[in-house]
Amino acid sequence: MTAMEQKSATELSRRRTRRFMFLALGVAAIGFGIIAASGINRNLVYYWTPADLLNAGDKAYGATIRLGGMVAAGSIHNRSSASGVEFDVKDATKIVHVRSNGVPPQMFRENIGVVVEGTMTRGGYFQCNRLMVSHNNEYRAPKAGHPVDRKELEKLMKSTEGLKD
Repeated sequence: MTAMEQKSATELSRRRTRRFMFLALGVAAIGFGIIAASGINRNLVYYWTPADLLNAGDKAYGATIRLGGMVAAGSIHNRSSASGVEFDVKDATKIVHVRSNGVPPQMFRENIGVVVEGTMTRGGYFQCNRLMVSHNNEYRAPKAGHPVDRKELEKLMKSTEGLKD
């Protein structure tokens, strides 16, 4: 193989590599453009506090949001016309009224951390599709023969007050 043929073969190889790189970048750019234009934003779920939600204005309506905060004391009410529960979620400064159609988790009560997933309505309340309770994973079983004293029983009854009618 002469020096001229070797140079020509190397140049041909470089051109093919360059073409392949430009073609790959073009395909990637087109793919990115399609994903961006197809409305990937509709599939995102935002995690907001009550203050974030109320300060967002029109951006909050219709978007799927995970609202996190504490269940406000004295705000839990069972819905009489349908199954579900209504309550308020609060953070340090703001309160949002929430309506849930499902049965709340067993640990749901006042002053417990919750994350509710749903949408803010123009009616001024948050329509909840999913209610999750935030709790620690520590469980301590009572010791064998451990009597339940009046103080512990009152504490248990107080923690489930919001669940009864």
